[in-house]
Amino acid sequence: MYVDDLIITGARAEDIDSFKHEMVVCFRMSDLSALSYYLSIEVRQGKEALTLDQSAYTSKLLEQSGMAECKSCVTPMEERLKLTKTSTTAKVDATLYRSIIGGLRYLVHMRPDIAFAVGNVVAVSTCEAEYVAAATAACQAVWLRRLLGELTSVEAHPPALMVDNQPAIALAKNLVLHHRSKHIDGKFHFLRDCVAGGKIVIEFVETSR
Repeated sequence: MYVDDLIITGARAEDIDSFKHEMVVCFRMSDLSALSYYLSIEVRQGKEALTLDQSAYTSKLLEQSGMAECKSCVTPMEERLKLTKTSTTAKVDATLYRSIIGGLRYLVHMRPDIAFAVGNVVAVSTCEAEYVAAATAACQAVWLRRLLGELTSVEAHPPALMVDNQPAIALAKNLVLHHRSKHIDGKFHFLRDCVAGGKIVIEFVETSR
Protein backbone atom coordinates (compact mmCIF):
# COMPACT_ATOMS: atom_id res chain seq x y z
CA MET A 1 0.00 0.00 0.00
CA TYR A 2 1.27 3.49 -0.88
CA VAL A 3 -0.86 6.42 0.35
CA ASP A 4 -4.22 5.58 -1.26
CA ASP A 5 -3.03 3.03 -3.85
CA LEU A 6 -3.42 -0.59 -2.82
CA ILE A 7 -2.43 -3.87 -4.47
CA ILE A 8 -4.29 -6.95 -3.27
CA THR A 9 -2.90 -10.40 -3.94
CA GLY A 10 -3.25 -13.86 -2.49
CA ALA A 11 -3.24 -17.58 -3.12
CA ARG A 12 -7.03 -17.95 -3.50
CA ALA A 13 -9.41 -15.78 -5.53
CA GLU A 14 -12.10 -16.31 -2.89
CA ASP A 15 -9.93 -14.72 -0.20
CA ILE A 16 -9.16 -11.75 -2.44
CA ASP A 17 -12.84 -11.18 -3.23
CA SER A 18 -13.73 -11.43 0.46
CA PHE A 19 -11.09 -8.88 1.42
CA LYS A 20 -12.24 -6.51 -1.34
CA HIS A 21 -15.80 -6.73 -0.04
CA GLU A 22 -14.68 -5.86 3.50
CA MET A 23 -12.69 -2.88 2.22
CA VAL A 24 -15.61 -1.55 0.16
CA VAL A 25 -17.86 -1.71 3.21
CA CYS A 26 -15.41 0.35 5.29
CA PHE A 27 -13.93 2.71 2.70
CA ARG A 28 -14.90 4.48 -0.49
CA MET A 29 -12.67 2.83 -3.11
CA SER A 30 -12.52 1.78 -6.75
CA ASP A 31 -11.61 -1.68 -8.02
CA LEU A 32 -9.41 -1.29 -11.10
CA SER A 33 -9.39 -5.04 -11.78
CA ALA A 34 -6.13 -6.79 -12.73
CA LEU A 35 -2.99 -4.79 -11.96
CA SER A 36 -1.70 -2.88 -14.98
CA TYR A 37 0.00 0.21 -13.56
CA TYR A 38 1.34 1.04 -10.10
CA LEU A 39 3.70 3.80 -8.94
CA SER A 40 5.03 4.47 -12.45
CA ILE A 41 5.53 0.74 -13.08
CA GLU A 42 3.70 -0.78 -16.04
CA VAL A 43 2.54 -4.36 -15.47
CA ARG A 44 1.73 -6.82 -18.26
CA GLN A 45 0.16 -10.06 -17.11
CA GLY A 46 0.21 -13.10 -19.37
CA LYS A 47 -0.44 -16.81 -18.96
CA GLU A 48 3.26 -17.66 -18.80
CA ALA A 49 4.83 -14.55 -17.32
CA LEU A 50 4.33 -11.22 -15.60
CA THR A 51 6.41 -8.35 -17.00
CA LEU A 52 7.29 -5.08 -15.28
CA ASP A 53 8.30 -2.04 -17.30
CA GLN A 54 9.09 1.64 -16.74
CA SER A 55 9.48 2.91 -20.30
CA ALA A 56 6.96 5.74 -19.85
CA TYR A 57 8.63 6.79 -16.60
CA THR A 58 12.02 6.73 -18.32
CA SER A 59 10.77 8.94 -21.13
CA LYS A 60 9.41 11.41 -18.56
CA LEU A 61 12.82 11.57 -16.85
CA LEU A 62 14.57 12.18 -20.16
CA GLU A 63 12.20 15.03 -21.00
CA GLN A 64 12.61 16.51 -17.53
CA SER A 65 16.39 16.53 -17.90
CA GLY A 66 16.35 17.83 -21.47
CA MET A 67 17.66 14.58 -22.94
CA ALA A 68 14.58 13.34 -24.80
CA GLU A 69 16.49 13.34 -28.11
CA CYS A 70 19.66 11.73 -26.77
CA LYS A 71 21.19 8.64 -28.37
CA SER A 72 21.31 5.36 -26.46
CA CYS A 73 24.62 3.84 -25.37
CA VAL A 74 25.84 0.60 -23.82
CA THR A 75 27.60 2.26 -20.88
CA PRO A 76 25.16 4.52 -19.00
CA MET A 77 27.83 7.07 -18.02
CA GLU A 78 30.88 8.77 -19.44
CA GLU A 79 33.87 6.42 -19.36
CA ARG A 80 37.01 7.44 -17.44
CA LEU A 81 35.26 10.54 -16.12
CA LYS A 82 37.32 12.47 -13.56
CA LEU A 83 35.52 14.86 -11.24
CA THR A 84 37.15 18.05 -10.03
CA LYS A 85 36.27 20.77 -7.52
CA THR A 86 37.13 23.48 -10.03
CA SER A 87 34.84 23.82 -13.04
CA THR A 88 34.17 26.41 -15.70
CA THR A 89 30.72 25.10 -16.61
CA ALA A 90 27.56 26.93 -15.58
CA LYS A 91 25.97 26.00 -12.27
CA VAL A 92 22.98 23.70 -12.41
CA ASP A 93 19.65 23.97 -10.59
CA ALA A 94 20.38 22.00 -7.40
CA THR A 95 16.72 21.16 -6.79
CA LEU A 96 16.20 19.88 -10.33
CA TYR A 97 19.45 17.89 -10.14
CA ARG A 98 18.41 16.15 -6.94
CA SER A 99 14.98 15.44 -8.42
CA ILE A 100 16.49 13.79 -11.49
CA ILE A 101 18.93 11.72 -9.40
CA GLY A 102 16.06 10.60 -7.17
CA GLY A 103 14.09 9.58 -10.25
CA LEU A 104 17.04 7.62 -11.62
CA ARG A 105 17.49 5.80 -8.31
CA TYR A 106 13.84 4.73 -8.47
CA LEU A 107 14.40 3.57 -12.05
CA VAL A 108 17.19 1.24 -10.84
CA HIS A 109 14.50 -1.26 -9.78
CA MET A 110 13.78 -1.96 -13.46
CA ARG A 111 17.20 -0.99 -14.84
CA PRO A 112 19.90 -2.37 -12.51
CA ASP A 113 22.51 -1.62 -15.19
CA ILE A 114 22.44 2.06 -14.18
CA ALA A 115 22.92 1.33 -10.47
CA PHE A 116 26.61 2.20 -10.50
CA ALA A 117 26.12 5.41 -12.45
CA VAL A 118 23.53 6.80 -10.00
CA GLY A 119 24.64 5.14 -6.70
CA ASN A 120 27.42 6.08 -3.54
CA VAL A 121 29.32 2.75 -4.28
CA VAL A 122 32.83 2.76 -5.89
CA ALA A 123 34.47 -0.57 -6.68
CA VAL A 124 38.24 -0.92 -7.09
CA SER A 125 37.98 -3.98 -9.31
CA THR A 126 35.61 -5.81 -11.63
CA CYS A 127 35.30 -8.55 -9.02
CA GLU A 128 34.07 -6.08 -6.40
CA ALA A 129 31.66 -4.43 -8.84
CA GLU A 130 30.09 -7.78 -9.77
CA TYR A 131 30.01 -8.88 -6.13
CA VAL A 132 28.18 -5.73 -5.02
CA ALA A 133 25.68 -6.07 -7.88
CA ALA A 134 25.08 -9.73 -7.00
CA ALA A 135 24.52 -8.85 -3.34
CA THR A 136 21.89 -6.28 -4.31
CA ALA A 137 20.15 -8.81 -6.57
CA ALA A 138 20.27 -11.43 -3.81
CA CYS A 139 18.32 -9.13 -1.46
CA GLN A 140 15.50 -8.90 -3.98
CA ALA A 141 15.57 -12.62 -4.79
CA VAL A 142 15.36 -13.66 -1.13
CA TRP A 143 12.44 -11.28 -0.58
CA LEU A 144 10.59 -12.58 -3.65
CA ARG A 145 11.15 -16.18 -2.60
CA ARG A 146 9.64 -15.45 0.80
CA LEU A 147 6.70 -13.60 -0.74
CA LEU A 148 5.93 -16.44 -3.16
CA GLY A 149 6.07 -18.89 -0.28
CA GLU A 150 3.51 -16.86 1.66
CA LEU A 151 1.21 -16.61 -1.36
CA THR A 152 1.32 -20.28 -2.35
CA SER A 153 1.94 -21.90 1.06
CA VAL A 154 4.75 -23.82 -0.65
CA GLU A 155 8.41 -23.06 -0.01
CA ALA A 156 9.98 -21.96 -3.28
CA HIS A 157 13.25 -23.45 -4.44
CA PRO A 158 16.36 -21.30 -3.89
CA PRO A 159 16.55 -18.93 -6.87
CA ALA A 160 19.54 -19.15 -9.20
CA LEU A 161 21.60 -15.98 -9.37
CA MET A 162 23.51 -15.78 -12.65
CA VAL A 163 26.87 -13.99 -12.42
CA ASP A 164 29.36 -13.54 -15.28
CA ASN A 165 32.44 -13.08 -13.11
CA GLN A 166 34.24 -16.14 -11.72
CA PRO A 167 36.23 -14.26 -9.01
CA ALA A 168 32.99 -12.73 -7.68
CA ILE A 169 31.42 -16.19 -7.50
CA ALA A 170 34.48 -17.54 -5.68
CA LEU A 171 34.29 -14.64 -3.23
CA ALA A 172 30.64 -15.40 -2.53
CA LYS A 173 31.37 -19.08 -1.88
CA ASN A 174 34.75 -18.87 -0.12
CA LEU A 175 34.86 -17.06 3.23
CA VAL A 176 38.67 -16.99 3.38
CA LEU A 177 39.30 -14.74 0.37
CA HIS A 178 39.87 -11.72 2.62
CA HIS A 179 42.41 -10.09 0.34
CA ARG A 180 39.73 -9.66 -2.32
CA SER A 181 37.07 -8.25 -0.02
CA LYS A 182 38.87 -5.85 2.32
CA HIS A 183 37.46 -2.82 0.47
CA ILE A 184 33.87 -4.09 0.35
CA ASP A 185 31.27 -2.71 2.77
CA GLY A 186 30.12 -5.35 5.25
CA LYS A 187 26.47 -5.04 4.20
CA PHE A 188 27.28 -6.57 0.81
CA HIS A 189 28.54 -9.77 2.47
CA PHE A 190 24.84 -10.59 2.90
CA LEU A 191 25.42 -12.48 -0.34
CA ARG A 192 27.82 -14.86 1.41
CA ASP A 193 25.24 -15.58 4.11
CA CYS A 194 22.61 -16.34 1.45
CA VAL A 195 24.90 -18.74 -0.40
CA ALA A 196 26.08 -20.45 2.79
CA GLY A 197 22.50 -20.80 4.07
CA GLY A 198 21.18 -22.23 0.81
CA LYS A 199 18.87 -19.25 0.17
CA ILE A 200 20.60 -18.47 -3.14
CA VAL A 201 22.25 -20.73 -5.71
CA ILE A 202 24.92 -18.76 -7.52
CA GLU A 203 25.89 -19.89 -11.01
CA PHE A 204 28.24 -18.69 -13.73
CA VAL A 205 26.84 -17.40 -16.99
CA GLU A 206 28.77 -16.29 -20.09
CA THR A 207 28.60 -12.56 -20.74
CA SER A 208 27.36 -13.23 -24.27
CA ARG A 209 24.17 -14.72 -22.84
